[in-house]
Amino acid sequence: MRTDGSPQAFRLGACARPRARAGRKTVRRLGALALGVGLVTIAAPMPAAAQTKRAVPYWVALRSDEAKLRVGPSQDFPARWLYRLPGLPLRVVQVDDLYPQWRKVEDPDGVQGWMHVAMLRESPAAIVKGNMAEMREGPSAGARLLYRVQPGVVGRVNGCKDGWCAMDIRGQRGFVPVESLWGAIN
Repeated sequence: MRTDGSPQAFRLGACARPRARAGRKTVRRLGALALGVGLVTIAAPMPAAAQTKRAVPYWVALRSDEAKLRVGPSQDFPARWLYRLPGLPLRVVQVDDLYPQWRKVEDPDGVQGWMHVAMLRESPAAIVKGNMAEMREGPSAGARLLYRVQPGVVGRVNGCKDGWCAMDIRGQRGFVPVESLWGAIN
């Protein structure tokens, strides 16, 4: 967790890196590698998130350990943020027909940008926001207290009802009040 409260996100700035000159062998190898990757990409099926036409907004979670939030819907656009929190819930706010492999998403802090669908998975997740949350054995304030969950902790949501969400946080299961969460809670 960063000192400003945002969950494992790092602002990326423009930095110039010196580039080494490539010889002919390197260029040929890179060209062959790009051709091979291109053929594999064409033959590989699209991720499920790219194939479905869903009404926005909808919820997704980060699939990988590291994902870049970009200014626009292409790798040609610069990255604004680098996320390092797998399972972080994101709200998809736009799907562009010209870029079907990209989703405009919003993070828990309200920051919006574009991510490739390969970085996202369609599973309900939530993050604890605000103060420490209590995970209880049942969906009521009178149920036995199991754990106290810190802000910034993410988990899978297994359904919400009557102001409580059933959650699984790294194998620990219980119920957390909806008002303590941001994510796939409706």
